[in-house]
Amino acid sequence: MSGRVKRPLGDLFGLQSFGVNHVTLPAGAISALFHRHSVQDEWVTMLSGEITLVHDGGEAVLTAGMCAGFPKNGSAHQLVNRSQAEATYLEVGDRQAGDSVSYPRDDLVAMRAEGGWTFAHKDGTTYDQT
Repeated sequence: MSGRVKRPLGDLFGLQSFGVNHVTLPAGAISALFHRHSVQDEWVTMLSGEITLVHDGGEAVLTAGMCAGFPKNGSAHQLVNRSQAEATYLEVGDRQAGDSVSYPRDDLVAMRAEGGWTFAHKDGTTYDQT
C-alpha cells in the first residue's frame, strides 16, 4: 500500500452511516491486502487511469467510468495498479458496527471496535501495536 493516498471525503462532510474515500494509486501500488468484510458492503468507481481488480474468481481491468461492488462475506478482493500511470477512484463503504476483515492470503484478521481497528493473527493472538 506504499504510495497509496486515501482522502476521507465522508469524514469532511460528517457522514456517519457510510464512508467515501478518494484514493490515488501510483503505478505499482495496491489498494489493500487481498480481503473481504464480514459486515461492510464496498463499492468503487474509477475516475481515471487503469487498475486490475483481483478477486476470488480471477482478475478484471477497470478503467475510468467503470465500477465494482463487493457485498459483505462475498468475494475477497484488492485493486492493483499494474499500469505505468497513477489511477484514481472513489471507494464507498458502510460503517456498521461489528465489522471484521479476513485476509485469505495473509496471517491477519482485523476487527472494528469502538475507537478503531484491532489486528490479530488467524489464531487469535494480537499483533503488538506499539
